[in-house]
Parts: sequence; C-alpha cells; structure tokens
Amino acid sequence: LRKFNDKEAVTITGVIVGGPDKRSTFQKIKVKADGTDTVVLATIRPHLPYQYLDRVKITGKLESPMITEEFNYQDYLKKDGIYSVIDFPKIELLSQDHSCTPFSWAYEKILFLKEHLQKSITAQFGPEENSIMEGIVLGTSKNMSEDLKDKFRSSGLSHITAVSGSHIVILAAVLMTSLLFFGLWRQQAFYVTTSLIWLYIILIGFPASGVRAAIMGSLFLLAQNIGRQNTSSHTMLLAGSAMLSLNPWLLFYDIGFQLSFLASLGIIHAKPLFDALFLKIHKISAIKYVTDILSVTISAQILTLPIIVYNFGNISTISLIANLLVLPIIPFLMAFGFLAAFIGIGSHFLGWVFALPCNILLSYFIFMLKFFYQPWAIIEIPSISPLWLGLYYPLAFFIIFYLKKMTRRYF
Repeated sequence: LRKFNDKEAVTITGVIVGGPDKRSTFQKIKVKADGTDTVVLATIRPHLPYQYLDRVKITGKLESPMITEEFNYQDYLKKDGIYSVIDFPKIELLSQDHSCTPFSWAYEKILFLKEHLQKSITAQFGPEENSIMEGIVLGTSKNMSEDLKDKFRSSGLSHITAVSGSHIVILAAVLMTSLLFFGLWRQQAFYVTTSLIWLYIILIGFPASGVRAAIMGSLFLLAQNIGRQNTSSHTMLLAGSAMLSLNPWLLFYDIGFQLSFLASLGIIHAKPLFDALFLKIHKISAIKYVTDILSVTISAQILTLPIIVYNFGNISTISLIANLLVLPIIPFLMAFGFLAAFIGIGSHFLGWVFALPCNILLSYFIFMLKFFYQPWAIIEIPSISPLWLGLYYPLAFFIIFYLKKMTRRYF
C-alpha cells in the first residue's frame, strides 16, 4: 500500500489485528488490509468501541510515517511491517463476527482480561499511583503524565514501567534473588520466576517486545538453573540469530531487542565479577540480597548504557543508587498489584484490601522519585557517533573476559 501514501484518499477494508492502543485523547488500531499482508496504523477517536478481530472499512489519506530530528517514526514502525499511517479516517464497522483460530480466541480473551484489569487498577488507586501500577502490572506508561515521566527518566527508573528487554531481564534476576532469599530452592525459584515472567507477558497481551524479552530472560534463567551461566552466551546468540532470521529489522530499529540481548549478556558475564568482589560479605543474608541487586543492576547497565545514551541523548547520574533503593520493593508491588487487580474485578472491597500494601509501597516509591528529581540528576549528551559504540563494546568485552580469566579461582 505504500504506493498510495501521500496521495488522494483511499478506502480499505480489513480486520483489526491486536488490541486497540488507547490513550486519553485518541486510540490507535492496526488494520490488516484484505488480500494482503499489509498492516495500516490508524489513529481514531478514543470513545469508538472497536476491538480485536472487528472487521472495519476506513476511508482517508494514507501517509508515510513522519521523520523528525528527534524521532524516526518510519524506522520504528518498519520493524512491525507497517509502512502507512492514517489519521482520523472515516471508519465503519462491517462485522463483529469473529472467526477465530484457537490462538486468536485465546488472545481475544487475554485482551478482554487486560481491559478489566486496567479498570480494576483505576478503581483501586489514585491518579498518580494508578499510572505507576499500570506500568508495573500491565507494562504501559501511556497514561502517565509528562511530569511523572520526567521523574522516572531523571532517576533512571523508566525501565520499571515499560516492557523493555532490560526490564524483563532485571525483573527476572531480582525475582530469582528474592525467592532464594526467602528460602526456596534454586530449582523451585527457577520455575516460579519463569512462570511469573510468562504470566506477566500473557496478561499484557503478548507485545512483540515483551515476548522477545521474555525469551531472553527465560534463557538467562535456564542457564543459571542448569549451571551453564558462563557458556549461556552461545544460547543467547542462537536465540538472537533465530529472531533476526525472522525479522532482520530488529537489529537496527528495535531498541527493546538490543537492550534485552545486551542486558542478558551483561548479567551472564559481568555479574560474576561483582559477586567475587562482594564474596567476603555474602555470609550475611540481608547484605547478600542487596549486593545481588546491586551487581545485577551494574552488570546490565554496563552494556545497555551506551545504547540508551545513543538513542535518548541523556544519562542519569543517580540511576545506580535509585535502582538499589527501589528495585527490592518491585516484586512485592507486582505481587500485591496483581492480586489487587484480579480480586478487584470481582470485589471492589477485597481489591482495596490487597491494594493497601501497594499504596504503602507506592508512597515510598513516589517519595524516592521526587527526592531524586533534581536538575543535576540527568546529564544531556549531544548525539554521539556510532563509531563510539563500535569502539566501546569490543573494549568492554575484552576487559570483562580478561578480568574473568584473572579472577577465575573465585567462581
């Protein structure tokens, strides 16, 4: 359909694929045009009640996704196979007779559950707390105010409320550490953590970035579980190659793929170095829990930070301390948040009861966000050349593997 971009109006009939992306002033739907594999991204009014698998007819002007100095929307959509957008077209519902395969039937039920979970969270929490819990439980920060987003960016905590690769990998590592700290055997902690990660991905509707990140996180956990952490980068390379063979654009335009891959490699290869550094104080369980979270955070950031700087042009100076103070409460916020959202669907009172621990933890969370929201907390960095990335990563891997060789006797 690209040949019709930026010309006269066209009429397209097709089926909505994926759940509507609802915002306060608009929503976006993906319409797969009949007789093609082409998907058009349509922006429509927020109150229109269109759902996954609805058959619609849209009439309007197709446009090429915009390219600005700040953001290349065309490349961002290219990885999803979308080359045309249409803003506020005339839209008509043709049919709601959903012809389902077993997968599409299950996906439709998941999206239905997600919508009710979102309504339940809205009912249990205040406006600011609600947007944070939507991010933690449902993986979306789209309803978050710009002021609150600035606070997250300033403190280096944005990954907590977004389905990114580093979010899933760090979350998996923190869950594993927490379960081991509370007495589970490693085998039990592996199964519980992996199940929770995939349950989370299912509940947020199988976003492509989330699925890729969950695969990476699961492989990372599997390598730990079978005692092959030091050689699991082979498995990661195999998984990454398989994904790229299906969609090569991921390598260039999907930041989530890049972050999940690099965060996994960072934790696999750099974390043992920090574990060796903290070895002498690991006899105290509480200190070991803190140092484990610290080593996970540092290890992931060593390899993801250059990509973040390259794409977003800034760096948080207090990210490490903020993550250390906030990450330990995230598993509890997720657990109580899920319970409050689920139970709140059937009983508003019981949902409120389970939301009480969340509100206490959220008070601490928001206090930390405001405390770290300082002018000096974030440094703007002018655009850097890809050449620096080409120099940084070989040097970083050389140093990591050299130090691992020098300290091999410790682990």
